[in-house]
Amino acid sequence: MTVISEFQVRKDDLGETRFVERPAPPLENGDVLAKVDHFAFTANNVTYGVVGERIGYWKFFPVDELGWGLIPVWGFADIIASNHPEIKIGERLYGYWPMASHLVITPGNVKDQRLSDAATHRTELPPVYNNYQRVMNDPDYDATMDDDRMVLFPLYATSFCIYDFLKDNDWFGARQTIIPCASSKTAIGAAYAIKDDEAPLVLIGLTSPRNKAAVEALGIYDSVLTYDDIAAVDAQMPAIIVDMSGNGDVLGRLHKHLGENMRYTSNVGLTHFDANEMDPDFIRERSAMFFAPGHIQKRAQDWGPGEFEKHASAFWRKAAQKSRKWLKIKIENGPEAVERAYRDVLGAKTPADCAWVIGF
Repeated sequence: MTVISEFQVRKDDLGETRFVERPAPPLENGDVLAKVDHFAFTANNVTYGVVGERIGYWKFFPVDELGWGLIPVWGFADIIASNHPEIKIGERLYGYWPMASHLVITPGNVKDQRLSDAATHRTELPPVYNNYQRVMNDPDYDATMDDDRMVLFPLYATSFCIYDFLKDNDWFGARQTIIPCASSKTAIGAAYAIKDDEAPLVLIGLTSPRNKAAVEALGIYDSVLTYDDIAAVDAQMPAIIVDMSGNGDVLGRLHKHLGENMRYTSNVGLTHFDANEMDPDFIRERSAMFFAPGHIQKRAQDWGPGEFEKHASAFWRKAAQKSRKWLKIKIENGPEAVERAYRDVLGAKTPADCAWVIGF
């Protein structure tokens, strides 16, 4: 009998966790059982937990007891049992998994290189999270980049979405982009994309004093300032802010300093999730939460099926190769490693140039 091990967290207190074991349910006709191999855990996953009730991230992998949930992660899994005629044992999938050792999925819309989980509770959720890539059928699949893919693809896909959204809106009339929490991986990806544009905006990175040298060493920001140096930002130049921090104090000071030249703020992440109450100087009417799946659905309508994925994949591969110069991936296995990685990221103790890949 297969036993499923789950790392559950309290929805209202992400610091409270527990491991739960339960027998895998019998497979219904058309179901498959996937054994989660490895997955990445980054600040992006913490954001899933912080905004889980508002955006619906807790709905992907519901648990039996109220108040507890499974934070979604990106990684690889292998099929170990199948009651589906088109999915064979041994097949490898990349996609969205719970922090658990196994998952039963109901494959739907099965294509040569992808399928979706057609489980009833997932049908109303954003399609981008329900799709799984059948990597063994992908001629471009490179197993040597599995770890890079787990860590960077979800982040750099969001980075590409941010860039594409801003460009699609003519940069909101701005001439500079200011990125708080410039050391975050999604920020770095957005900076790569903006820097590679044929007419890039001036790029300003904001970061902590301890990360300043590392961010400068990336060589992608035109200038790097600490959060205490906001007054040094050119307030006469129209600006957009791509915020990864969710730090209300930083955003309030930036908005007050820029005034009318703060053209738009895209709130992307909540790296400083414990400081995400907005300051009174925060300009709400020119700010909005960025939801990458919504932009992806828009581009699917604009460009046609599969076109966004082609653009995003091309960007991700190029940016991932650049990132190998600075990114260190820490790979560990076992329940203790899962808890250790979770605590490390939740407590903001993971260095900016490091990332976790873990497995049960």
